[in-house]
Amino acid sequence: MQSVANVKTESTELLQLVSFTLNEEEFGIDILMVQEIIRMLQITKVPNSPDFVDGVVNIRGRIIPVVDLRCKLGMPRKEHDKETRIVVVEVSGKTIGFIVDAVTEVLRIPSSTIEAPPELIAGVNSEFIKAVGKLEDCLLILIDLEKILSNPEELKLEEAA
Repeated sequence: MQSVANVKTESTELLQLVSFTLNEEEFGIDILMVQEIIRMLQITKVPNSPDFVDGVVNIRGRIIPVVDLRCKLGMPRKEHDKETRIVVVEVSGKTIGFIVDAVTEVLRIPSSTIEAPPELIAGVNSEFIKAVGKLEDCLLILIDLEKILSNPEELKLEEAA
């Protein structure tokens, strides 16, 4: 009997995601990429940095570049408020902070509810979308953080830090 339960568990692999909102839409990223989630800090502007890079922050002695995820995804900028957070992630061996409107929750969703993104998705640059998760009450857009920063922009980001 125990082996049957194990087979069921293996066939419905759960993905652990951190979900957050941008422009009133739900997005998610793999929890294993997230180092921490912090409230907004004072961001130091860096001259000649790309538009989507707000600047750098000092987190426990580490200088980390901060990217406005709304701006990077082609959405309008928004004033930061008490819900605004910086999600600190590691992408391709680099630590980067992404500004999001609000972090909503940590989700565990079955991999069977995940589908490839449709060809045309309005409002978001579809090259950054890894998949779409079907939740009970909404769709969750899974962001591909590896693709968020293309090589030329990564070089500029490193120079900014």
